[in-house]
Amino acid sequence: MEYTTLGSSGTKVSRIGIGTNTFGGDAEWHLSAEEAQDVVDTAIEHGINFFDTANAYNTGASERVLGETLEGYDRDRQVIATKGYFQMDDDDPNSGGLSRKAIEQELSNSLDRLGTDAIDLYQIHRWDDETPIEETLRTLDDAVRRGDVRHVGASSMWAYQFAEALHAAERGGYEPFVTMQNHYNLAYREEEREMVPLCEGRDVGLIPWSPLARGYLTRPHEELEATVRGETDQYLHDRLTTYAANGGRKINERVEELAAEQGVKMAQIALAWLLHQDAVDAPIVGARKPEYVVDAVEALEIDLSDSDLDWLAEPYEPVPIDGHD
Repeated sequence: MEYTTLGSSGTKVSRIGIGTNTFGGDAEWHLSAEEAQDVVDTAIEHGINFFDTANAYNTGASERVLGETLEGYDRDRQVIATKGYFQMDDDDPNSGGLSRKAIEQELSNSLDRLGTDAIDLYQIHRWDDETPIEETLRTLDDAVRRGDVRHVGASSMWAYQFAEALHAAERGGYEPFVTMQNHYNLAYREEEREMVPLCEGRDVGLIPWSPLARGYLTRPHEELEATVRGETDQYLHDRLTTYAANGGRKINERVEELAAEQGVKMAQIALAWLLHQDAVDAPIVGARKPEYVVDAVEALEIDLSDSDLDWLAEPYEPVPIDGHD
């Protein structure tokens, strides 16, 4: 396993992170506690120490199941990331957003579900138009000073919003954002226009979500719906119009061709492309099976030439922004 730091922090994480949106839900493609345990066990056996969740993933079930899967391990050896923003209770308007009240109560709930004293990376899941960014930053800074949180990060938003947050943190002397978890993969590269250069310039590490385009880059386009997730994941169907548009099908074909040429899997080529991007620290891979974890780890060993990287990316054309809501 290779390790890197979370942005400008000194905290070291495996270059592959495990996303846990599948943990504890009731959809056909979600994982039971036993299945999640197999994924976590395999990840740790292969040197992965970085696990990402969110309070909104399956209404807290993901955090709870992740906490349970890590109970038998040394907590100090693992790096846990979670997020807050989306409303958790329809009857409680303060269960979402980034106000002081929302962050403090939802952070406390996340700590309880995860069964930990501190969260290594606490991320704002989206931008909150209704709360002044200074209030959010003061609250996050207080959480770090209390010892509830070690580092803070952000997730998908417009680059101008993140630039405002970075500047406000610097101006107020608040805890800085060390990571940006954004929507970025070979089939969706709109982040390269503004967010990626911004993060590179400010030494903010990228930990992209959906690095395999929700499975679109793991198998030929026409075979995607033959999978359980392809049959049941409405989010995947919604995003196919983005991933397959404006060169997306050609990218899918080139990933398939290069994978066959190198004798590896499509997912490994797509992940290797992302790992070759200088701004990327650790893609967050939502592995549903232990063997997918092994595939992701082996992708670290794939060396793509500059011509390979350019050839894979060449068909890409602009698509509508996706993932900021």
